[in-house]
Amino acid sequence: MQDNERPRERASGRDSSAAGADEAASRTALDADELVVGYPTTDEPVIDGQTLAVPEGEVTALIGPNGSGKSTLLKGLANRLEPDDGRVLLDGRHVDSFDSKELARKLGRLSQQNTAPDTISVEELVERGRYPHRGFFESQTESDERAVDEAIAMAGVEHLRDREVGTLSGGQTQLVWIAMALAQDTDVLLLDEPTTFLDPHHQLEVMEIVEALRDDSQITVVLVLHDIAQAARYADNVVALRDGSVYARGPPETVITRPLLAEVFDIEATVIETDYGPQVVPIEPLGDDEAV
Repeated sequence: MQDNERPRERASGRDSSAAGADEAASRTALDADELVVGYPTTDEPVIDGQTLAVPEGEVTALIGPNGSGKSTLLKGLANRLEPDDGRVLLDGRHVDSFDSKELARKLGRLSQQNTAPDTISVEELVERGRYPHRGFFESQTESDERAVDEAIAMAGVEHLRDREVGTLSGGQTQLVWIAMALAQDTDVLLLDEPTTFLDPHHQLEVMEIVEALRDDSQITVVLVLHDIAQAARYADNVVALRDGSVYARGPPETVITRPLLAEVFDIEATVIETDYGPQVVPIEPLGDDEAV
């Protein structure tokens, strides 16, 4: 395993030399300790005894081939799958000790599959993100309205506010779901493949939202990405998984390397250093005996 915890100096201009930066970098929002997670339908765990610390106020990207355990790890961190062993701590507290609403005020998760009635309006869907902050019979408050307005504005879907969700394109719908997650107003946000199936324009919109959450709101973001270039450009930390294990972790420039791409993704590739992080140029697939 490769393991490098050196903080990354980002082109976004965050001042890592500011007072308290070293102390802030040492804090973690989520900690997985010897985590074992699987599914009732499988004999063996998908994630088997993995330890991971997610730095507070940073973006951490989980990368790896299909079936490597990225989404399963995310579900384990979100307490959506009960671990067979190990523990997950949120701000130093066992994640399963929170009741559902309390947890939803601290941690938000957007999955790959999201469904809503086609006839619900964008504004109504985003308002659903406020449920952890209200009692069952309480009506929407000024604080709720402000949070919804801010979420819609940040996601760039103000022009869609009165549209029915069923009339939106795939990219527009994804932005609306992200707006709902933003309205939840949590300290930690977990996103499972938020850019998959989106065109380049909407992919960039989503990643700019992630960047703004970190830079403007100091929200901790953990997201699963298939696009290695996105992970290299926008993430402070990259965690590469292979067969349910953490193969490497650290800043993008130390993780996204030719040897890792061969070992984890089974591809021969060239890695080019740019102002936007390492860029990967795939060349050819590798057989098992060719990986280096």
